Amino acid sequence: MAEDHLEAGRMEGTSEEKLASVSNLVTVFENSRTPGAVPKAHGLPQSPGPWEKLDVGEALEPRPRTVSRRYLSSLKNKLSSGAWRKSCHPGTCPTPGTQEPEEKRIVQELLETEQAYVARLHLLDQVFFQELLKMARSSKAVPEDVVRIIFSNISSIYQFHAQFFLPELQRRLDDWTATPRIGDVIQKLAPFLKMYSEYVKNFERAAELLATWTEKSPAFQEVITRIQSSEASGSLTLQHHMLEPVQRIPRYELLLKEYVQKLPAQAPDRADAQKALDVIFSAAQHSNAAITEMERLQDLWEVYQRLGLEDDIVDPSNTLLREGPVLKISFRRNDPMERYLFLFNNMLLYCVPRVIQVGAHFQVRTRIDVAGMKVRELTDAEFPNSFLVSGKQRTLELQARSQEEMISWIQACQAAINHIEKRNETFKAAGQGPEGDPQDQELKSEELGLRAPLWIRDKMVTMCMRCQEPFNALTRRRHHCRACGYVVCARCSDYRAQLKYDDNRPNRVCFSCYTFLTGNVLPEDKEDKRRGILEKGSSAGPDRSLMCSFLQLVGDKWGKSSPRGWCVIPRDDPLVLYVYAAPQDMRAHTSIPLLGYQVTAGPQGDPRVFQLQQSGQLYTFKAETEELRGRWVKAMERAASGWSPGEPHDGDLSD
Repeated sequence: MAEDHLEAGRMEGTSEEKLASVSNLVTVFENSRTPGAVPKAHGLPQSPGPWEKLDVGEALEPRPRTVSRRYLSSLKNKLSSGAWRKSCHPGTCPTPGTQEPEEKRIVQELLETEQAYVARLHLLDQVFFQELLKMARSSKAVPEDVVRIIFSNISSIYQFHAQFFLPELQRRLDDWTATPRIGDVIQKLAPFLKMYSEYVKNFERAAELLATWTEKSPAFQEVITRIQSSEASGSLTLQHHMLEPVQRIPRYELLLKEYVQKLPAQAPDRADAQKALDVIFSAAQHSNAAITEMERLQDLWEVYQRLGLEDDIVDPSNTLLREGPVLKISFRRNDPMERYLFLFNNMLLYCVPRVIQVGAHFQVRTRIDVAGMKVRELTDAEFPNSFLVSGKQRTLELQARSQEEMISWIQACQAAINHIEKRNETFKAAGQGPEGDPQDQELKSEELGLRAPLWIRDKMVTMCMRCQEPFNALTRRRHHCRACGYVVCARCSDYRAQLKYDDNRPNRVCFSCYTFLTGNVLPEDKEDKRRGILEKGSSAGPDRSLMCSFLQLVGDKWGKSSPRGWCVIPRDDPLVLYVYAAPQDMRAHTSIPLLGYQVTAGPQGDPRVFQLQQSGQLYTFKAETEELRGRWVKAMERAASGWSPGEPHDGDLSD
């Protein structure tokens, strides 16, 4: 009996009631986000399948029932795919000769979505706007102007759609047989699209004010929360509802585009519909741009939350260009440390992941301004895929997980630098190619104190880079000059000078930088000593040497431990081999004039070993590879024969 009753209910409904029922279902699905929402059935077929735990007796009762989300989801999919237009109950389907044209079904869908849209506008204008306005007038907790700015011209938009556009669409569909067209109706919408332009332009500011006053005013937040929790709001936020007018124009465009495609070639509405589509397309571009801007602000807000919402970095005008993990190459430790970078259009944030990620996920260690920043690849065999970021505030040696990732970081940083330079023509080109310039590893004298230097790693030196005295763990420890980045002893860095890149705070500097930055003359007992015969800096790398690399020093002459030495044949002294304890040492511990020496294979049968021999002097070396040994043998044979750069077979044999 229940089934007969339901079948009779179906047959008695008019076409308008069917349309209303479908519209109601769409609205229910869109608005219902929590279990237990109670929609009104309005004569819908009530078979036991879609309803939750109904028996025959309950089905006959005329009270509202809970619709299952599974059923609504299925119906929503049918509506979005157009399948609902073709499915109907047996006996109610029209015959092929009486089937409605496809363009009319699209107009019917336009009408249904317009009804749902007007309901949302009513909620925005008559509920949210009026309630907040009433609260602002009575309690003075929020300025009345703030409420009006947040809702912009939503009242005008609501009145236009509720009093003109929706009734006009309804009349046209009711009289479709006599007037099968909507292009002229939508063209009438064109002059009113300016209202949407105003709303879209104001949307970003409205979203900012809404977020600010929701946090600032408990009374403001209470009104919004109360309305959001109501059935009419469907458990959606005010921000979600405010986005509806921004999204509506693109939806008009999609439906109208489909309508034009379905129209017959000779349809009387084709010309008007195409004109209407052109007008809607132009307006949709503005709405899409606003949606993109909102997504950018949402992403930016999420990043700021992960950073702890620090006041000096939260700026809605920023754009996040890239983020990701990197390794920091330490100047003291041998193993790199995990770090995280956020690259914005105007700054690079160097962060440390928090161990306990409650609230903020990262702690900002350094902020480097993109203006004046430099970036380039580093050629470091120990740390492949490494690159240098040098800014006014700090200089960092970083290592990426792959070459592709390193290139991507360099390109992203360089693009940000180029953009800043284009905006401000007073900045000169600060970027370099991927190979870089080795001379830039040291700051130019005019840059001392203006930008953070690259600190020389501790293990790259064994002696003070100013006085050349060897370091030890007790009486002569390593320090870094904050102006040039050299590793120096306490005696040579017992000075303080104001550095502009550190807000003119006094910092530890070496005596050379102190003299340059302050203009003060040092006492004679503290002046630099004359350079000895071994004081030839090894920092002249491959660009200023004929050959340089590490070699293992074998034999009693070097000590029982067979240490490694950094060996260099300089371009400006091509007949001498200098042996240093570390690559950045300023003084060699051994120099060997190569002229007249014989280069021979080692006695140990190891193909990587070779020797220098002359008049009882014997030096034994061991290279890391046979290929490197061959290059060293060739370089030493040239020097032993008196060859120098500029003569035939000039070349660079360095590692």
